[in-house]
Amino acid sequence: MTALSLGRVRSRSRATAKPIEYSLLLTATLCLLAFGVVMVFSASSTTSLLGTTGDSAYYLKRTLIFGALGLIAMKVLSGRGARAIKPLTPLILALAMVGLVVVLLPGIGVTVNGAKRWIVAGPLQIQPSEIAKLALVLYGAKLLADRPTMVRSVRTLVPYLFVVAVACLLVVVEPDMGTAMIACFATAAMLLAAGVKMRHLAVIGAVVAAVVLVAIVIQPYRMQRLTGFVNPSSDPSSVGYQATQAKIALGSGGVFGVGLGQSLQKAYFLPEAHTDMIAAVIGEELGFAGLTVLIGLYGLFGYAGLRTAQRARDRYGKLLAAGITSLILIQALINLFAVMGLAPLTGVPLPFVSYGNSSLLVTLAGVGLLLGIARKPAASAAKPASTSQSRAARLRVLEGSAASRRAPTERTAASAKGRHSSRGNRGARRSGTGRRRRASR
Repeated sequence: MTALSLGRVRSRSRATAKPIEYSLLLTATLCLLAFGVVMVFSASSTTSLLGTTGDSAYYLKRTLIFGALGLIAMKVLSGRGARAIKPLTPLILALAMVGLVVVLLPGIGVTVNGAKRWIVAGPLQIQPSEIAKLALVLYGAKLLADRPTMVRSVRTLVPYLFVVAVACLLVVVEPDMGTAMIACFATAAMLLAAGVKMRHLAVIGAVVAAVVLVAIVIQPYRMQRLTGFVNPSSDPSSVGYQATQAKIALGSGGVFGVGLGQSLQKAYFLPEAHTDMIAAVIGEELGFAGLTVLIGLYGLFGYAGLRTAQRARDRYGKLLAAGITSLILIQALINLFAVMGLAPLTGVPLPFVSYGNSSLLVTLAGVGLLLGIARKPAASAAKPASTSQSRAARLRVLEGSAASRRAPTERTAASAKGRHSSRGNRGARRSGTGRRRRASR
């Protein structure tokens, strides 16, 4: 009875234990978030104190507030968020599209550094393009899961591609080429996960590349950014200024950095140090070692996210997990490549780490959906069956061993009975022979 109770306790603990992918995702997210809180304060304290706010912890306080709200959203959505949000996907996409249009209207959208990307409502600053990225992933996962035959050709993919194209066009008009590129790359990753053939993806990619080239040519500032990427030293005081200062910051850090809070570039030279260029501050203060830890955390997140997509219960979960993981990883790669001089500057924040209220909220909400998928993978549904099969196998082995122990006893009894009966038969045969002999006399 005690062994049976212990077995039940063990089976319950195995049933309630979370998969390793869930633990890895949660660990990587919390570590990146903590990393970001520290670095946002370090990168912004000097400029905020000397700027209009006069509060060295201004950006830190806002990051903590929106980080807490994001963690609440992550916790709520990690339950049954993916199932609950699936029927609401058309509404979320419609609201995101409306936001992309409203932000462009005069008197509503707020222009910062020449880009009209934010809607200000009191203390809140809403960036519709951040919501649109996640909405496109949700819409793609639902559409490709409900209609799996869409992936057979480019023509059948036109309805989904049209929605993505409209959203990206509205984002480019803001202008925000970086966010549009992230949405396109995440869409390509979802299409690949859905089973689209490589030649079809190549056709779609060629069309997107042609549109991007036209968008660069018709806007002089985009051409200047491209020129600054190719040869930043040609004009280090204007077009190549930000890229040059980022390289100086990374080079100054060396292997272990100059020390936390000791960066000089963030205070006097590096623009947008707490947002787009926060990786440069990390490289200067924490050095190559700090960047290695940062990249390792993103690698851990990517591994756990793709494993979650692989082990998801159904097609919708697989596509949604692949889309959210790709969305976060692609944004991180674009930001890091731009800071290191391996890609043109696009102005996208580093997920979890850069300052950005809308970006942090939406990213943590996406992680909540991902955790919900990782919590109950397809393999967990097979565990009870395998447990019962192994238990049945053990019972068969025990029954076989018991039968083997009984067999010699039964064979001994049978042989003794046989010998006894054979003696009786021989005695009967002898008595019969004696009677026949007496009768013959």
